Amino acid sequence: MNTGVYTNLKRLAGLRYRAHGFSYLPSQPVRSVLAGRKRSRLRGRGLDFDELRHYRPGDDIRTMDWRVTRRMGSPFVRVYTEEKDRPVWVVVDQRLSMFFGSQRQMKSVAAADAAALTAWRVIGVGDRVGALLFNDTQQRYVRPGRSPDSLMGWLEQLVVMNEGLGAAQGSSPEQMGLDTALQTLQRHLSHDGLIIIVSDFEGWNDRCLNRLKDIRHHNDIIAALVTDPLEHSVESANQLVVSDGYYQLAVDTVKGDTKDRYLQASRQRIANLTEDLRRHGVPLVGVTTAEDVAAQLQRQLGGQRPAGNERRR
Repeated sequence: MNTGVYTNLKRLAGLRYRAHGFSYLPSQPVRSVLAGRKRSRLRGRGLDFDELRHYRPGDDIRTMDWRVTRRMGSPFVRVYTEEKDRPVWVVVDQRLSMFFGSQRQMKSVAAADAAALTAWRVIGVGDRVGALLFNDTQQRYVRPGRSPDSLMGWLEQLVVMNEGLGAAQGSSPEQMGLDTALQTLQRHLSHDGLIIIVSDFEGWNDRCLNRLKDIRHHNDIIAALVTDPLEHSVESANQLVVSDGYYQLAVDTVKGDTKDRYLQASRQRIANLTEDLRRHGVPLVGVTTAEDVAAQLQRQLGGQRPAGNERRR
């Protein structure tokens, strides 16, 4: 089976060894797309300042706040508390709209790669990761955990969803949208979590935006928008080869104003989504089907330069 059309568990498990060189923590390299954003409510792991208090015998002198001590005329120390880890949820879109790709891989495969890389990275820094997997007819929710076995369990479910995609499955008036997935996620969330949505955001509307705003009141959100080059331009495509993973068919590209309407609608949809996310302070990471996903995350979330200048973190 063509791995550009469908993913597999071996592929997603192997991404564990490529999940480096990028981070979702608040501290970001200067070239990261997350650099310079407003300070996150999520502090990350480490030590967090709690309070100032009078010096007590036995206190570590290294915690002395000399500026306050001089001003108050008596010794004061800074008290720190250990920061708790944060739960991370990866929301992965495997709807029929994701079963599309003109270069290298389908959007559904790129999304699976991004989700697996993200999850392995989260576990690698000691945080918990869970998931909400969804397609047009079903959802799979997994509570956050640190266990690689738990992660492998939901990656296997992701593979099953991915393999269920096909051009012949058609559509149904009862198909679930992104709004339904966000509603399900919202029921399971508490606060101080990080939600990473990996999707093409097909069907984005005001209901989705309202869900996202509600979630963001007590959690951080990062959007990973999965696109294909043909959603931006079809000028280079003289002829397209359509495949469902087993059969191929060569077709002419759309002609006349149909092509223009397609491009205009696609660009407008992405522009509207981008503006909505920007207005509400949700960082946007771009994932394209035309490139290796690990390299894209390293470049955008690690601030790394293009291939040849990357260093392992």
